[in-house]
Amino acid sequence: MLEDSPSGRDDADGTAPPDGAAGPKLAMPAWVADVRRLGAGLKNLFAAQLKLLGAEIGLARSGIVMMLFMGLAAIVFAVALGFTLLALAGWGLAQWFGSWAWALAALAGLQLVLLVGAILVFRRGMHWLTLPATRSELSTLAREAARQGKAESEQEREKA
Repeated sequence: MLEDSPSGRDDADGTAPPDGAAGPKLAMPAWVADVRRLGAGLKNLFAAQLKLLGAEIGLARSGIVMMLFMGLAAIVFAVALGFTLLALAGWGLAQWFGSWAWALAALAGLQLVLLVGAILVFRRGMHWLTLPATRSELSTLAREAARQGKAESEQEREKA
């Protein structure tokens, strides 16, 4: 009987077996290596996705700042264009009327009409923000509920 003692020595000849030859080595199944490779691949994939997300968030931050500045620039350029077109319209009216006074009066009248129109449209929009149909529907429901409550309470009084 050749058994190893607790010291790791072979009792037969008194020598210790080499490290790699301690006994039959158990081989890992092939699917374990596949799972390890899958895990490493998923780790690399998610690391790359997080890196891409970080880069895109930085780009989005820069994009928001750029959009705000370009929106401001667009407003400035639109106002400048409006003034230029207004000056051209005034010049054209001055040529047509033959008088700068009449041209400026016509422009002032046109701007007054446009201002009144804008105010009326703004007031209509404010009216829509008060949800008029919903308010009237809710008041109708409240009146009907009150009427029904009174009718039910009168029926209960008659029964009692």
